[in-house]
Amino acid sequence: MTDLIVRKLTFAFEDYAVPFLWNEQNPAFSSMANAVSFLAIGFEKMIVKMIMQAKPVITDAAIAEEAVAFMRQEGQHSTAHRAHVRGLIKEYPGLEETLDEVIGEFDRLTRDTSLDYRLAYTADLEATFTSVFKLMLDNESALFRPGDDRVASLFIWHFVEEVEHRSSALMIFDSVVGSDLYRMKMAPSIFKHVMKVIRIACEGFNKHVPLEARQVDAMAMFASYRNKQHLRRWLPGLRPDNSGPMLRAFDELPLGEQLIALRGVIRSQLPKHNPANEQLPALADVWFRRYEAGYDVTRWYTADNHATAEVK
Repeated sequence: MTDLIVRKLTFAFEDYAVPFLWNEQNPAFSSMANAVSFLAIGFEKMIVKMIMQAKPVITDAAIAEEAVAFMRQEGQHSTAHRAHVRGLIKEYPGLEETLDEVIGEFDRLTRDTSLDYRLAYTADLEATFTSVFKLMLDNESALFRPGDDRVASLFIWHFVEEVEHRSSALMIFDSVVGSDLYRMKMAPSIFKHVMKVIRIACEGFNKHVPLEARQVDAMAMFASYRNKQHLRRWLPGLRPDNSGPMLRAFDELPLGEQLIALRGVIRSQLPKHNPANEQLPALADVWFRRYEAGYDVTRWYTADNHATAEVK
């Protein structure tokens, strides 16, 4: 029997305006997280269709149950991120075009690639999440706490559930495809596509969200773009694009922790990788205990819930 729990949460994005710059202390992280919301909608839509297609060829009953629970968790994430993105689109209508482009990229994958490829895509990308999200959750006081509590709570929930189902995508891939070599061979094209989607979102932010609202060049997260901009400053007759400050989301985080996360991402793509062995963020365990105790996790930093004491 699967251990995954499907939690249906809503985050009051319709109650009042959703700011693009939801963490004013870190505009670059605000922009990056917003891009994750756009990507999540398209990616998780692809996952749902992929699992429905894979179910008839999954012969192990336990894996089939895991696949359904995994799909249902991802479906809830997609619903919540759609509410977040709808709030952004309400403030900046041009972002509807950006969302359509992002979803279109994943719809093309569903239409044009094999089930094996999409299983590898999901397994490879999901395998990186524990290390990356541990870095973020371990630094929640800088990345999440200062921001809009709805947005912060959405991402904390999503990230801890990614930690919860960290083994699911690889289990499903191994059951249906079962080839580490294939997964490794597909990795370059998979991560190229992921970065293409993130780039579409960031280009859309620069295009449709005024600089005063984002306070960062959303494309600054790409090293190639930063290098190009720096080069343009030195070449005669060329000027860098005036799209905002070239800030990066993790500049204030400890370098050692960033390197540990990078090593974890690399390790996740190697043969016989087992996500169950990864070191987990302490915040995930706190989140699950609070949820079980009835704490309002949709207002992680602002809930006034006297019925449940702080879980220690």
